[in-house]
Amino acid sequence: MNTITTHVLDTSTGKPASGIVIRLEILRTNIWEHIGIGTTDDDGRLKTLLDGKAPEKAEYRIHFETDPYFAAQGKTGFFPEVIIHFRIENPAQHHHVPLLLSPYGFSTYRGS
Repeated sequence: MNTITTHVLDTSTGKPASGIVIRLEILRTNIWEHIGIGTTDDDGRLKTLLDGKAPEKAEYRIHFETDPYFAAQGKTGFFPEVIIHFRIENPAQHHHVPLLLSPYGFSTYRGS
C-alpha cells in the first residue's frame, strides 16, 4: 500500500517507543500544512498518519514529540522533539520513516 508509516525504537532500552505523539505536515505553496497525527502503538509503530489517503509528490515533515515520552520514564532528553524533513518523488511507493531514538541522539533512514 502506498502510504507513510513510521516505527520508533528506543536504543537506550532496546525496546519499541510506545506512546509518542507524531504529527505529519506537507509543504504546499511555501506553507507547512498539518495533515496527520497519531500515537505510536505498543510496538512503536504508527501506520495511520495519512488516515487512508494516498501521499502526494511533495516535501513532508514528521514531528516526533519526544519530551513527554522521556518524561514518562523519569528522563530528560536533549531533543524536546525530532523533526524529519523528507521528499516523496514517487507517491505510488510505500514510504517508511523509522526513528532510532535515545535521550541524547537519534538517527533515521528510508525504510521499507
